[in-house]
Amino acid sequence: MAMVENNVGVEGASYGNRTPDLSRAEKNGGYDGDMRELVDLLSKLNPLAEEFIPQPNRSPSFIFNGNGSFANNNRRKKNNFNQGKRRLNGRNIRAQQEDSVRRTVYVSDIDQQVTEEQLAALFINCGQVIDCRICGDPNSVLRFAFIEFADEQGARAALSLAGTMLGYYPVRVLPSKTAILPVNPTFLPRVSRLRLLGDHVHSTRIAFVEFVMAESAILALNCSGAIVGSLPIRVSPSKTPVRPRIPHPTMH
Repeated sequence: MAMVENNVGVEGASYGNRTPDLSRAEKNGGYDGDMRELVDLLSKLNPLAEEFIPQPNRSPSFIFNGNGSFANNNRRKKNNFNQGKRRLNGRNIRAQQEDSVRRTVYVSDIDQQVTEEQLAALFINCGQVIDCRICGDPNSVLRFAFIEFADEQGARAALSLAGTMLGYYPVRVLPSKTAILPVNPTFLPRVSRLRLLGDHVHSTRIAFVEFVMAESAILALNCSGAIVGSLPIRVSPSKTPVRPRIPHPTMH
């Protein structure tokens, strides 16, 4: 400890005896050394880097708020981009729906015995039919349908078939005001088991259909009389469940 105190005292004494010119020269030498270090550091930077290129249209990444805090401007630009993208997608969807409406016709007064295949075949000479949807109450006498064509020319040509006899009634054909909506598979009745039975001797066969929900089985009773193939089907409540298929043992 004594040696340290003596050294400090000597340094202090020698510092006090220095002339002002010598102190000024040392200060200038230290300043020049710091400048040389700064120049050497800046010389290692890339002047063509993106952050050194002036961009007058580029907004700052951070914006100073009035309450003394900073807000990230990149997040605001990202939100504006997402909003613009959603608006663009909305316009595209509306444009597609409007185009689909122009390519669709509305057909009414359709006989109960007419199938979608028969209805589409009536308009096949007008253009390419890409969708045909018959709607209506199966208990009513007449139904209606929507037919979508591949182009607007097919839809305009289909209007000339108004009054054509299909089944027992002449059909009415008008431009549609709505497009054919896609069917949501969650709304369709789910079938858990299906068993088709018959032989090659009889012209007709029987089937057992098991639904996931009992409400679907009750609604299926309304399908009695619908044309499947070339004959109407008869739907009635089953008295036996659908038995699982038993695999036959393989012969070695």
